[in-house]
Amino acid sequence: MLSEFAPAKVNLFLSIIKKREDGYHDIGTMFHTISCGDVLFGELSTDGKISISYNNPQEYPPEKDLIYKAAVKLKEAFGVSSGVNFYLEKNLPLGAGLGGGSSDAAAALRLLNKLWGLNASSLELEKIGSGLGADIAFFVKGGAALAEGIGDILTPRNSISSESCAIVVATPKCVVPTAEAYRDVIPAGNMRWQNFMKNMDPLNDLYNQFEDTVLKKYPLINLLRQKLNACGGKSLLAGSGASVFSLFTSLENAARAYDLVKDECRFLQICHF
Repeated sequence: MLSEFAPAKVNLFLSIIKKREDGYHDIGTMFHTISCGDVLFGELSTDGKISISYNNPQEYPPEKDLIYKAAVKLKEAFGVSSGVNFYLEKNLPLGAGLGGGSSDAAAALRLLNKLWGLNASSLELEKIGSGLGADIAFFVKGGAALAEGIGDILTPRNSISSESCAIVVATPKCVVPTAEAYRDVIPAGNMRWQNFMKNMDPLNDLYNQFEDTVLKKYPLINLLRQKLNACGGKSLLAGSGASVFSLFTSLENAARAYDLVKDECRFLQICHF
């Protein structure tokens, strides 16, 4: 049996540039994976079938899971006859803006590349992944990257040192539907994104345009963000929400923030880049 870690991500910068004719939005963002996430296990199945089991029952059938869809696409692309039995240790919450489902799918592609002996390149895996979801291509390699288009045009960047800060990731007891977040936001054009790329100082230029609308609509998220800041954090909405991540210069302050908000969260963890 093989295993792959499926890390969460945060957006250190996120600007909505314009709405496209196809209904999606062009964005400018900087992704960075962090040290908390899910773990995917897999073993060969000689009957050619794809199955998934979970540590906790999920709210959707396995066939709707991006893991399953990624396995089907890879199997078709390479003409694989073998199947796979997956087991997902699901730790990340749903509807949290941490990219858990996309990361799980990318982990499936990496795992099956080894398990089925495909020797596919990262570029081939990214192409398959991007056909299923915009973030999946990023998660094939992880680390840090600038992303444009719908999040699928990637420019790798150097990862931030894990020793640079402690990160508290907190998800309040609410969900922000991604479609709703995009519907409410007003595209801001290209200027702020261009300035960010010019200066490239992500830890001192934290920005997420979704905060303009999401924090007003979801007071639980705004209150959580304020409490983390009061403990000395530099806090930002993660993706389109509902999670918030907060950067701390010391582990002691991160632990103090953790204790302050632990009763208000459905997911809470101290981690690092």
